[in-house]
Amino acid sequence: MSVQVVAAKMAEVDLKDVPCKDPAPVSPVTPKTEDKGMIKNDINATAAASSAALATDPARGDPNMSPSLSPNPGKMPQASAMKRPDPQQNGGESFVNRDGTVAEAPRMKKQIQFADQKQEFNKRPTKIGRRSLSRSISQSSTDSYSSAASYTDSSDDETSPRDKQQKNSKGNGDFCIKNIKQADFGRREIEIAEQEMPALMALRKRAQGEKPLAGAKVVGCTHITAQTAVLMETLSALGAQCRWAACNIYSTQNEVAAALAEGGFSVFAWKGESEDDFWWCIDRCVNLEGWQPNMILDDGGDLTHWIYKKYPNMFKKIKGIVEESVTGVHRLYQLSKAGKLCVPAMNVNDSVTKQKFDNLYCCRESILDGLKRTTDVMFGGKQVVVCGYGEVGKGCCAALKAMGSIVYVTEIDPICALQACMDGFRLVKLNEVIRQVDIVITCTGNKNVVVREYLDRMKNGCIVCNMGHSNTEIDVASLRTPELTWERVRSQVDHVIWPDGKRIVLLAEGRLLNLSCSTVPTFVLSITATTQALALIELYNAPEGRYKQDVYLLPKKMDEYVASLHLPTFDAHLTELTDEQAKYLGLNKNGPFKPNYYRY
Repeated sequence: MSVQVVAAKMAEVDLKDVPCKDPAPVSPVTPKTEDKGMIKNDINATAAASSAALATDPARGDPNMSPSLSPNPGKMPQASAMKRPDPQQNGGESFVNRDGTVAEAPRMKKQIQFADQKQEFNKRPTKIGRRSLSRSISQSSTDSYSSAASYTDSSDDETSPRDKQQKNSKGNGDFCIKNIKQADFGRREIEIAEQEMPALMALRKRAQGEKPLAGAKVVGCTHITAQTAVLMETLSALGAQCRWAACNIYSTQNEVAAALAEGGFSVFAWKGESEDDFWWCIDRCVNLEGWQPNMILDDGGDLTHWIYKKYPNMFKKIKGIVEESVTGVHRLYQLSKAGKLCVPAMNVNDSVTKQKFDNLYCCRESILDGLKRTTDVMFGGKQVVVCGYGEVGKGCCAALKAMGSIVYVTEIDPICALQACMDGFRLVKLNEVIRQVDIVITCTGNKNVVVREYLDRMKNGCIVCNMGHSNTEIDVASLRTPELTWERVRSQVDHVIWPDGKRIVLLAEGRLLNLSCSTVPTFVLSITATTQALALIELYNAPEGRYKQDVYLLPKKMDEYVASLHLPTFDAHLTELTDEQAKYLGLNKNGPFKPNYYRY
């Protein structure tokens, strides 16, 4: 079954045109700093004696400062020499040579800086300052904010990718990534992902000859992972040109970005971008002389927001927007309601294949992975409160319950609340259990779900994390105050310490836990990526007038097609209706089998 045949059968929906208005510009935000530390190694008696003189140096700083992880393991000397940190140097380290002498390495002083001014996109900060900036929610949300002091993963190479001149093996330099030399490793990860993404590979094979996206110029802003790479290469195989940026500063897999750049894709992303880097990368994707996008694939609405803000005239040639997140879809409906949505948009997030598989099954597995990797917590017997019982909340609750946790649920919707009760969870208000729970998980898509009042009342050692797309659910900004101390434990894990010694464990600074701190199941992402690809094909090939300037759900027939492409993986065999049965039900034997109002 070809993609064009599927597209031709799509249901047509005629809605009234909504006039376009000039979008209101909103500007992006603020810089922060990062701490760096060194790894502690045991040393022998000779090394200890040799370093005694260094330990008395008053310039070393606070003797109570404890070192953390080393950003530069590549500097380890040979087996006969040893490296050790000096706890009196705020993380300074020294090398013990063969002859017993001690050589001191450069030191970085831990510092947290509070910024009270917004920084414009085109004002580039210093190298260290830029690396330490943190990505917050897009400023298209008028009440958004960003954290003032944050950290990113340390690396052997402190040079910002923006200051590097890199080219792939073919001499192409239209990309900006961490290190092009990692391309071979990224290619192997992509090949592994292809094995678990059968529908995309089938779509690539079936429609490659027809090239349904020939002439399409797709600009994308999603998580850049091995799974996204399979999607991008599929779109390319179907005829599209692609330029890509990341929708999250922590989720980019650097080796995958390198593999894409080596393959000729224009990719602008690396793990640990700053706020300024984030918007710069999006701008580099969009603003290229002689190249203008005609399709948008977005995750969170930041790319759409940026084009509306900086390049509104581009929408004259853009045929449609495909959006996959709750946050991004919400913004599209806001634009439509205000009469500012100038092109058709496809709401992938609310398609059955996205809601029931990506949101539910993906989060059911990845919530445990993210918590384990960051905290090594044991779930049995732990008291957990999950804020929100939508598909993401359902997946999180099911996983935690299966591991022996005592799970509470907060909800505003009585229908979802009743579902939680019928599934065996106790429905509570957050203030009723905040003092006793061990883990707090937000997955509402809302803002200020966990505010400073609740953070103050949490028990010592409480783990706080977010499974929603944006970092607005936990009021992290309220924790950037002088009386609280931030202590980096490991990558994406911070202790926030109160004056009385109480501390909470904050994961990924309130950003999306699973993609920031772990990975997600490839097979589930295959379902979402295939849905995105078909939505792009549908909008790009739709005849003029089929879709107005509004937000549309994916046609039911397309949802069923995506599901059918994944069934062979399980050696599953569908039952076929007889002519008599189809007539009795009033259905086409080939579907769709459920009306649009059906709730799976």
